[in-house]
Amino acid sequence: MANAKVLAQKQAIVAELADKLKRASGGVFVDYTGTNVAKDTEMRRAMRKAGVEYAVIKNTLTRFATQGIGLESLDPILNGPTALALSFSDPVAAAKIINEYAAKRDATIKIKAGIVEGKVITPAQVTALAELPSKEQLVAQLAGTLIAPVRGLATVLNANISGLARALQAVADQKQGE
Repeated sequence: MANAKVLAQKQAIVAELADKLKRASGGVFVDYTGTNVAKDTEMRRAMRKAGVEYAVIKNTLTRFATQGIGLESLDPILNGPTALALSFSDPVAAAKIINEYAAKRDATIKIKAGIVEGKVITPAQVTALAELPSKEQLVAQLAGTLIAPVRGLATVLNANISGLARALQAVADQKQGE
C-alpha cells in the first residue's frame, strides 16, 4: 500500500510541474554542481525578490512532466544535478538572474537550457535573452527615438520664429528712430 501512496505523491508532483512548465513565460534549467550555500542562498533571495520560483528538481519526474506538453526535447539535459528557475510574468527574469550569477558571481552555475513561452532554447540563447535591455529601457529608447524628429522640428520652427521676431523688432526699432 505504501507504494501506491508514494506513486500518487509522485504523480501529483509531476502534474504540478507540468502545469508550471505550461504556465511559465520563461525558465532556465541549471547545473548547480559546486555552488556553495552562501551563493545559492543569495541567488534564491534575488529570485524570490523578482518573483521567480527556483527549486532543485528530480530529472525523472521532470522527464514525465515534459512528456505531452511539447518539451520532450529537454530529455538530453535532464541528467546530473538540475535546478529550475521559472518566471510566470516576465519571460526574461529567470534568465537575467541566472546569467548574472553564472557570469559574475558564481562560475560553478552552468546553464543547461531554457524555455520561453513553451519553446526550448539553448544556453547561448538564454544568455542572449538575459543580455537584452529591460522592457522599461526598450520603451524609453523607443520614446526617445520617436520624439527626436519632433524635437528637431520644434527647434527649427523655434529658430525661424525667433529670427522673425528679431527682424520685426529691428524694423520696429528702425521705424521708431525715424
